[in-house]
Amino acid sequence: MDSNGHEPPADGPPRPPRAPGIAGLSTPYRVVTSLALAVVAIGACLHLGLVFLHVAPSNTLSKQNAGTIDGWIYPEFEQNWKLFAPNPLQQNIAVEVRVEVRNSDGQLVTGNWRGLSREDGEAIRHSLLPSHTEQNELRRAWDFFTASHDDDNKSNGDRGELAEQYLRRIALERLKVRTDADTSVGKGAHLAEGRIVRIQLRGATKTVAAPKWSEETTDTQTYYRELPWWTV
Repeated sequence: MDSNGHEPPADGPPRPPRAPGIAGLSTPYRVVTSLALAVVAIGACLHLGLVFLHVAPSNTLSKQNAGTIDGWIYPEFEQNWKLFAPNPLQQNIAVEVRVEVRNSDGQLVTGNWRGLSREDGEAIRHSLLPSHTEQNELRRAWDFFTASHDDDNKSNGDRGELAEQYLRRIALERLKVRTDADTSVGKGAHLAEGRIVRIQLRGATKTVAAPKWSEETTDTQTYYRELPWWTV
């Protein structure tokens, strides 16, 4: 046995110890490993470069490549600095929907409020691989709407109509997907039975209570922002 603990071949001198790391591999494996490491290094550099351009102040390079940068960053690598902002988010905002349906007798019936955000939360809770859609789609749509409308729900810019359409389509899709298994629209889902004529959304905002050790007093009452009825 040699100094490295290897048994020498029975019919020849002892083999030299293998070099550590990549150098100890055969030539084909060294080539493949080197190429793989090069690809990973280039990908990491490109990713860091695009993230840097995204978070850096606007400049000529970021403006010229805005489409490429946004296409790579959104939605998986979106940067959000609210955790480190001077005033981080201190409210829970839930989006709810209700419908107005025309039943078999021709009468208009208004259903109860249904918590879309609550349903998303239940789907995410205890899930090892939660859906990105359930985490962010509805929340971002509501943020998009409130940012493009004033307190009276009137559009304050060119993107107001787009925000309304986006939020309305998401709500209708959620209603459709989660009632397809029922024999009638809305059965068992806080909705009246019949054909949906109009929908209405609202946001329920509640301030997070101060911790027990804090002397701060917090108003934890829930405040609602109701949007107009939208015809389907």
